[in-house]
Amino acid sequence: MYDFAVMWDWLAFAVRWLHVITAIAWIGSSFYFIALDLGLRKAPDLPPGAHGEEWQVHGGGFYHIRKYLVAPEAMPEHLTWFKWESYSTWLSGAALLAVLYWAGAELYMIDPGKADLATWQAIALSVAFIAVGWIGYDALCRSPLKSRPTLVMLVLFAGIVVASWLLNQVFTGRAALLHLGAMTATIMTANVAMVIMPNQRIVVADLKAGRTPDPKYGQIAKLRSTHNNYLTLPVIFLMLSNHYPLAFATENAWIIAALVFLIGVSIRHYFNSRHAGTGNPTWTWAVTVVLFIILAWLSTAPLYRDDAPEDQAMTAMARQFAAADGFGTVHQTVVGRCSMCHAREPVWPGIRWAPKGVVLETEADVAGEARRIFLQSGVTHAMPPGNITNLDEDGRRAIRDWYRGATGGA
Repeated sequence: MYDFAVMWDWLAFAVRWLHVITAIAWIGSSFYFIALDLGLRKAPDLPPGAHGEEWQVHGGGFYHIRKYLVAPEAMPEHLTWFKWESYSTWLSGAALLAVLYWAGAELYMIDPGKADLATWQAIALSVAFIAVGWIGYDALCRSPLKSRPTLVMLVLFAGIVVASWLLNQVFTGRAALLHLGAMTATIMTANVAMVIMPNQRIVVADLKAGRTPDPKYGQIAKLRSTHNNYLTLPVIFLMLSNHYPLAFATENAWIIAALVFLIGVSIRHYFNSRHAGTGNPTWTWAVTVVLFIILAWLSTAPLYRDDAPEDQAMTAMARQFAAADGFGTVHQTVVGRCSMCHAREPVWPGIRWAPKGVVLETEADVAGEARRIFLQSGVTHAMPPGNITNLDEDGRRAIRDWYRGATGGA
């Protein structure tokens, strides 16, 4: 029988792959259009309504691009809309969140040491945080502060800091950073779906009806697009953070996540200034380096066990695996072959923290990581790396038999 865990892992792989592909498409087009917009130049032969133009060379040919700040005099016959890159990225990301974090809430989201939540409660909080993030941001952009974009960004950053702290009070470290990224990515996609596209449709409808479009719709869309541009780099960091325990598994994870947004702003400010021809602010790289050093320093605070602290009672799922036949043998095998690296204080030369924050010492540790042990060391030979600790086939078979026995062969 083909193991359900293997099928589920392949589903996660497919959804993750789709998410990466669509994200690359969205980020690429977003960065391109911001650079294009900032690089527009005036020309004496611009047609009425044109704001600027730019010549580009690529792929063996030349491109002559003009931008109409409000709209051209007539509706063009061929009009390309840029929206599905954003929608597909969000939809695939939401699916990945459900497959990995909601389905695996007991392992990846819930930390009883912070909040002893039922699975449905953790999922409900997950949805609520993401939704409230958009509602609060949208209200801010529609508030009287909207005419002061710098102040809007400062208030937005303050909100991000608060959200980062709150998420780290409720979820595991990795889930907290992931949800901060998901909340920000939702803001970006909602900007496209709820503001930018509707405004563009109003302009198109006015053109078709022979009316002069109101320039305010383009100005609002431009502001939201600029916000998206500055939020992109922090979102990428947060989505990759689950691979780096030094980012998510420290007591200062919420500060690290907040400071990442400042790093993103400093990097984008440099490139946006260069594209706009307004200067070469190399000081932004110094700011970036200083902030990164601060992140590294903050990460050296003592790591805490993200999913199953040593003094924490086993979860119901972990108890199921601990009670299954063969657990004693598997526990001894894992401790003997894996715990030199996957320990609270690793003894393997060159490793100072457990890879990916996975600790495999106590019975609660091993039972709590049953699925990953099964996939990484039972079904595949991914662990130990290069089989450096000589985990033989009998040991791998024992892991498979134990896991299948605990799950009824699923």
